[in-house]
Amino acid sequence: MTLLRLLLLPFRAPMLLVLMVVSAYLGLNWSTLAPQAVVLPWLPGNGQHVTLLKDLVMPLECLQAVAVVVICTVPDLLLRELSFVMARSKVLTLIMTLFLVITGGVYLMHLNVLTDVLLLGSAVLLARLDLIRLRLPMNPVGVATGLSAVVLTGVWIGHGFHRYGLAPFHP
Repeated sequence: MTLLRLLLLPFRAPMLLVLMVVSAYLGLNWSTLAPQAVVLPWLPGNGQHVTLLKDLVMPLECLQAVAVVVICTVPDLLLRELSFVMARSKVLTLIMTLFLVITGGVYLMHLNVLTDVLLLGSAVLLARLDLIRLRLPMNPVGVATGLSAVVLTGVWIGHGFHRYGLAPFHP
């Protein structure tokens, strides 16, 4: 009975389908932009380093997607741990705040990254609200793992669309 409920969950929570479509679009977009993302003409050799960097674009984007899902699904747990660390000393608070603001600001200054993060973050928050509306037991680690699996599956589907040429309308 629980397997049937699990299989019917996307139809009871339509935002999970929206999350899957958004992540498939992001996977398609990342696959399309991966060859253009790394242009390093100053590297020696005959392109071996650039090929390695092009192969790392998708795993890094997937890591970014999982980080967005974790931050959006368990904010209270993360903020509690961060507050506990920062409450220990003022110097640690200053160092941690400067590190987070500078690193986050530099990372999000690139417009494509900011767009992807906002799009994925809003889809994850909508899916989380839909799951809350259904009054499902909300284990934070389980929800983060489940939504990460949905997002990574969608990215894999989008990457497959690009790889097999099933999306000729996408540049």
